[in-house]
Amino acid sequence: MNALSQTDDIFFNRAGLDRAATEAQVNEVLGGADDGELFLEYRQSEALSFDDGRLKSAAFDTSQGFGLRTVAGDAIGYAHSNELSREAIARAAATVRAVKSGHSGAAAPAPVGTNRHLYADLNPLGLMPFEAKLKLLADIDAYARAKDGRVRQVMASLTGEWQAVQILRAGGQRLADIRPLVRMNVSVVVGEGDRQESGSFGTGGRFAYERVIAPERWREAVDEALRQALVNLGSVPAPAGEMAVVLGPGWPGILLHEAIGHGLEGDFNRKKTSAFAGLMGQMVAAPGVTVVDDGTIADRRGSLSIDDEGTPTSRTVLIEDGRLVGFMQDRQNARLMGMAPTGNGRRQSFAHHPMPRMTNTIMLPGSRSKDEIIRGVKRGLYAVNFGGGQVDITSGKFVFSASEAYLIEDGRIGPAVKGAMLIGNGPDALTKVRMIGDDTSLDPGVGTCGKDGQGVPVGVGQPTLLLDNLTVGGTGG
Repeated sequence: MNALSQTDDIFFNRAGLDRAATEAQVNEVLGGADDGELFLEYRQSEALSFDDGRLKSAAFDTSQGFGLRTVAGDAIGYAHSNELSREAIARAAATVRAVKSGHSGAAAPAPVGTNRHLYADLNPLGLMPFEAKLKLLADIDAYARAKDGRVRQVMASLTGEWQAVQILRAGGQRLADIRPLVRMNVSVVVGEGDRQESGSFGTGGRFAYERVIAPERWREAVDEALRQALVNLGSVPAPAGEMAVVLGPGWPGILLHEAIGHGLEGDFNRKKTSAFAGLMGQMVAAPGVTVVDDGTIADRRGSLSIDDEGTPTSRTVLIEDGRLVGFMQDRQNARLMGMAPTGNGRRQSFAHHPMPRMTNTIMLPGSRSKDEIIRGVKRGLYAVNFGGGQVDITSGKFVFSASEAYLIEDGRIGPAVKGAMLIGNGPDALTKVRMIGDDTSLDPGVGTCGKDGQGVPVGVGQPTLLLDNLTVGGTGG
């Protein structure tokens, strides 16, 4: 059964909506608008958390509802409900109809559908018994404690969801998608005397649990979390000042995502609130820097067969050899900017309207080896993993904390350091890239991006990078 048939069964057979009547309602409310859609969603989700040798929490949730949107110029009318009925849609239509007065006179063309499927339709939540999930978390706890006597606390979690969406547009177009998503996380706290440090590792994607719960996979996750914790246990205070910084491959791309990626979303550039506004075609990064947003990578956490407006996702080149060449676009901002939508219209749920959002944001590889890059640094910082951070979209200024970092001294990796903060400006940091590694890798599948109160799953990736003269905040000399 394909995605359209499955969602027909969910929304028109089981939920009781009349398809013909619903299509008529959509045609009536969207007639005379520039754009819009009825977004139907059904979602199952679960979360299990294990801590201190016992199950700490277990939750299972089922939700369903719709979001109805009309678009006229730069105005949006949006209403939503968790009641799937003709009456509820009629009430929503009465609310959103008012914005049609700003209609430009030319309705936006509908998305071009495809039969592409980037992930399986199977519901991961029903493929693994609860007892097996609980045993897995207990095994993770026991394995971590047996690995090292310094382990003081083990936290493990397993989350999964299955989302079914159907998008109805004026004229009878219907698009559908079935989206699985799973994630496993392990955190370990180790201690010696009065000192305690932690490490963590997570993995996941758009597939069934089997991909993350294979014994070799969860043991790798525990080993990595424990390794990070022990590294931090032996760390010294981080230095402070301006210095060369080497970013490791993979997850450190979160800095790229936050400090640069948001500034390349269409809405911020249309409103001219991005640091990149008005710079299309200009050099905004060092030569050799190429950044893409790619929602088409099979099974990845940030990938989508279609976005939440029905547009197929794409591989969008944002920066090419240092030059700004593209933005991530939803339908509304693309139309207002005279550009094509890129499949980046995303929403957290039926209760939220879509906006331009990243999928998997990746810097492409260069030609230098990691060893060559490290040898090129007299004194600096090697940041391998990141924790929290914040960025100002308008200015591009960012602050990120490194959860695993090392000193580089005379071209060699030195002791681990604690408390390193990277401080800078996203557009400016791109111009400071001096060497680009040949080892681009993607994060293990744990990213969640927040924007305007909405969270969506994303991916990041990059090669090893050397940036000159980045400000490092620390507690050491």
